[in-house]
Amino acid sequence: MRHQRRRLTAVALAVAVIAAMAAACSSAPAGPPVLTWYINPDDGGQAEIAARCTAAAGGRYTIATSTLPRQASEQRQQLVRRLAANDSSIDIMSIDPPYVPEFAQAGFLAPMPPAAEAAAREDRVPSSIEASTWQGRLVVVPFWANTQLLWYRKSAVAAMGIDMNQPVTWDQIIRAAAQNRTQIAAQGVRGESLTVWVNALVESAGGSIITNAGEENPDLIQLGLNAPPGIEAARVLRTYGDAGVAPPGFPTADEDTNAESFQSGSAAFMVNYPFIWGKAKSAVEEGTLEQSVPDDYGWTLYPRVAPDRPSAPPLGGINLGVGAFSNHPDLAYEATTCISNRENSAYYFVSNGNPSSRTSVFTDPEVLAEFPMAPTIRDSLNQAAPRPQTAYYAEVSGGIQRTFHPPGSVTPGATNEAATALITAVLRKEALL
Repeated sequence: MRHQRRRLTAVALAVAVIAAMAAACSSAPAGPPVLTWYINPDDGGQAEIAARCTAAAGGRYTIATSTLPRQASEQRQQLVRRLAANDSSIDIMSIDPPYVPEFAQAGFLAPMPPAAEAAAREDRVPSSIEASTWQGRLVVVPFWANTQLLWYRKSAVAAMGIDMNQPVTWDQIIRAAAQNRTQIAAQGVRGESLTVWVNALVESAGGSIITNAGEENPDLIQLGLNAPPGIEAARVLRTYGDAGVAPPGFPTADEDTNAESFQSGSAAFMVNYPFIWGKAKSAVEEGTLEQSVPDDYGWTLYPRVAPDRPSAPPLGGINLGVGAFSNHPDLAYEATTCISNRENSAYYFVSNGNPSSRTSVFTDPEVLAEFPMAPTIRDSLNQAAPRPQTAYYAEVSGGIQRTFHPPGSVTPGATNEAATALITAVLRKEALL
């Protein structure tokens, strides 16, 4: 009995020691917080910036990246599902601009501290601030801002009698392409790029797809597709389709398909993002493309719809949101300031071909050496117009894709009415996409 008590005492002592050690371990510092940044796929630039900002944090936090799907709509879907479940692992997220209102309206974004907001507004192109704002508040941090230019093959255009140093219209380049039996590469696929095109045409004509942007009640959203600018946008699409200047396979053509058409020389004109320059340079380095091809590339601002009205080029890019359920929102906002600073923005432009939201980056010598069209990109971003600012963007975009596809079969007036009717019915839960 005495030996048994001794054994029990020994066991109790051992348990107590283990418990004390466990308690000591649990109260010891666990190391710096790990901030998870959900990124869109790229060429490794965001991972490198995460490493840079981890080093700059001096042990206060580390940044780990987690890659989202390639398509913007799928990125949105994954983030929305996780945020709807109050996922605290989402500290920072790369968000496509048109989805910002939805995230803000749903309460998925942490409030921005004043210091972070001041840093986010500094040195930014106006369109990136507009696309980061909801209900008068800056709700995300502009990271990089993309836009489309009008690209042209200098050798082909030289004989067309068009002065590309002056603003040109869609009607001008359509007529020139038709007369010279060449093509204009544009995105005709039923997807987000079609909405981008329609929105740019409507905005360039002086209108808006949604005329009361910011309206929270879907029943009260007013559409401008039936107004004269919307009809004019439809006319441009139909003119393009009737002129025979669309590349083969146009109804399924996306940005990459267009880049191939332009690179091959079958298209003398193209509306597309600046990635096509890096694509051509990489092909030259790989030995699959002659240097004479990119040497023949010219660029200018997006085509106008009306001769006397500046165009409103497409706006793309990525904004940085901080998750509302993050355990470290202040550190996450501090990290966004580092991620989007001038040095990292210039690096990301040069290394990954994604233009900065910062105005000053476009005069950086390294940027200019890699992208000689940087000043034109800056000018385009200064004119660019975001896609409709609404918490119901997915429904609006889906309705446009359904009714304006294929672009060559658009009928001014009838297509506008069909789009308006469908989108309105979807917003009122009277129809499904």
